Amino acid sequence: MTGRPAWAGRNYLLLTGATVLSGLGGSGALIAAAFAVLGAGGSATDVGLVAAARTVPLILFLLVGGALADRLPRHRVMVAANALSCVSQGLFALLVLAGEPRLWQMALLAALGGTGQAFFTPAAEGMVFASVSGEHSGRAFAVFRMGMNSANIGGAALGGALVTAVGPGWVLAVDAASFALAGALRAFLDVSGVPERAPGGGMLHDLRDGWREVAARPWLWGVVVQFAVVNAMVAAAEAVYGPVVAEEQLGGAGPWGLALAAFGAGTVGGALLMTRLTPRRLLLTGVLCVFPLALPSAALAVPLPTAGLTAIMFGTGIAVEVFAVTWMTALHQEIPEEKFSRVSSYDALGSLALVPVATSLAGPVQDLIGRTAALWGCSALIALLTAAVLCVPDVRRLTRRTTTGTVPPPTVPTTQKPPTPQTSQTSQEARTSRPSRS
Repeated sequence: MTGRPAWAGRNYLLLTGATVLSGLGGSGALIAAAFAVLGAGGSATDVGLVAAARTVPLILFLLVGGALADRLPRHRVMVAANALSCVSQGLFALLVLAGEPRLWQMALLAALGGTGQAFFTPAAEGMVFASVSGEHSGRAFAVFRMGMNSANIGGAALGGALVTAVGPGWVLAVDAASFALAGALRAFLDVSGVPERAPGGGMLHDLRDGWREVAARPWLWGVVVQFAVVNAMVAAAEAVYGPVVAEEQLGGAGPWGLALAAFGAGTVGGALLMTRLTPRRLLLTGVLCVFPLALPSAALAVPLPTAGLTAIMFGTGIAVEVFAVTWMTALHQEIPEEKFSRVSSYDALGSLALVPVATSLAGPVQDLIGRTAALWGCSALIALLTAAVLCVPDVRRLTRRTTTGTVPPPTVPTTQKPPTPQTSQTSQEARTSRPSRS
């Protein structure tokens, strides 16, 4: 195909196309689900309950999904997860279109969708890297992320317009169709070159084995612990404090929506940047790009006018995407392929762990110390945790290799017991880029 890079083979194009399709449908569906609850007479609390119903099974089944994806062909796990999500969203759509959906019904269907995502996410991690050669993997992943982020931005804009024009039920139906199409594309992946996996010693054995891979690498569990806190602080600022500051001091939802759109545009710009850059010190580059995540909370604490906040959000989006690409490149380079899904499930779980705790405590903390102090606290914790991770020698030293065929042994004995990340609650997108969505 003219104009297509030589490294963009059949599997890569199928994976990217499927992700763009599900991103377009899924971003609009998040908006549609909220308005479906409100349209049924629900309150803001009810909207939160339905959102939580999706998140809880995601947390509960992530580790199981990771172990399963290392035991079975990953593309089959992805297709099955897409099928479950298609069914759950299709039933959700029918429920809304039929009229008078009940809260428990919507929560149950949202939970089914979250279960599908829990099994999809670990299986999907690393599939893009496996579809291209090692020397092109960073650029390929950056292009993949650019397509995914663009689809998320476009899907949110299109979904919002369609909810207004035709109602949330039809938008949910479109999302169900996008899952069906994405699953069909993934079913055509060529896995003939993937070696057969030897049977493991059981699910619990696989989970323990995956944890040993994480615990044996200080750079890995250090960043996982870091992002458990970083994501929690970003979520509190973005989901709770940001809308309130915008309503009281910036002029309402419009300026806040503009700032969030600027962040999304920044992620696309960051992915484009990473198609050109191949930093040698992967983790050092990535972790340094986490410091800008402290800026949006500080901007809200001041608060800066809309133009300043929007500029900061755009820059933060670029920084987040640089981290996302360097992080996934490091994981793919250092983690054995047969254990990758288990490790990525611990990574995703750490990213989500404290988010519901932070969002639920954001209001009481604001009442206790004031919103301005709470926002400065978010910024300080992000900066402190990031500085602490830079003290880990392997974070500063880990470098890109030109080939990824041989994975080095862990740098510390597997018997070492580091602090365990707490587990309570994406998206890659994922990190502040959120876990990958099916």
